[in-house]
Amino acid sequence: MKKTALVIMAAGIGSRFGKGIKQLEPVGPNGEIIMDYSIHDALEAGFDKVVFIIRKDLEEDFRRIIGNRIEKLTQVQYAFQALEDLPEGFVKPKGRTKPWGTGQAVLCCKDLLEEPFVVINADDYYGKEPYVRLHEYLVQETGEREDQIPVCMAGFTLGNTLSDNGGVTRGICQMDGSGRLTGIRETKNIVKTLDGAAVEGPGGLTPVDVNSKVSMNMWGLTPAFLQELETGFVRFLKNLTPEEEQKAEYLLPTIIDGLIQEGRARVKVIDTDARWFGVTYQEDKEAVVQAIRKLIQQGVYQEKLFQQ
Repeated sequence: MKKTALVIMAAGIGSRFGKGIKQLEPVGPNGEIIMDYSIHDALEAGFDKVVFIIRKDLEEDFRRIIGNRIEKLTQVQYAFQALEDLPEGFVKPKGRTKPWGTGQAVLCCKDLLEEPFVVINADDYYGKEPYVRLHEYLVQETGEREDQIPVCMAGFTLGNTLSDNGGVTRGICQMDGSGRLTGIRETKNIVKTLDGAAVEGPGGLTPVDVNSKVSMNMWGLTPAFLQELETGFVRFLKNLTPEEEQKAEYLLPTIIDGLIQEGRARVKVIDTDARWFGVTYQEDKEAVVQAIRKLIQQGVYQEKLFQQ
């Protein structure tokens, strides 16, 4: 069977969260963080190693809080995302403090990955089922066309991914009849409403279907995609206008949507009814603690997560 890796994007600053580094906030009864549950589910599903993408300045805390513990369970590698880590010929724009986005984050792993891999956000809980189903997809012999990069994505129901405490950004998916992704639209500030969900903008609320399928940045990818990320990042940087230099981001949903439109990627949406939860806002943390507690009571997890 093919080897597979879990890649965890944990370099984000956590700008909306307020205090502390949100990815390292304990949510389990014995100090477990959301990543513990993600890694547990991935290893149970059959993944063979974990790659953490972090900022270099977080390394000491990160290893102490989770990394050293996970090294006892599986192979662990680190990739470091930095604003200055740019292709030859480019320099960081003066004054820029915002990370370059999820595309650059995954690109940091290019020398560590020779196997298919799943990418996730560090601060999102995805449920057990998506890991099993994406792993099954990655290890099968797909017989894909050589001129198209095979990609898969966990497709969550929008209504299962909203926060009670403010707007969220989601990649809303368009699909064909065979479950292939035909387009993805990054949509900001989606809020819960009495009727379901809406996009909150300057002109008020625009309703959106709560049954829409959305991307939660849980992608199944291959090393061929990393080559595409590398050439695409050069294009992205070349095309930046002076106005975009401070804030523009190289984002996985936008990159993958572009490849679909060019006919260079085929993306299978793997449907899941799993309920997402995560810590977008400080106020979300208590709800996550309660959700984990409930899963333990239901027997989904042991009280001591990695207890043999």
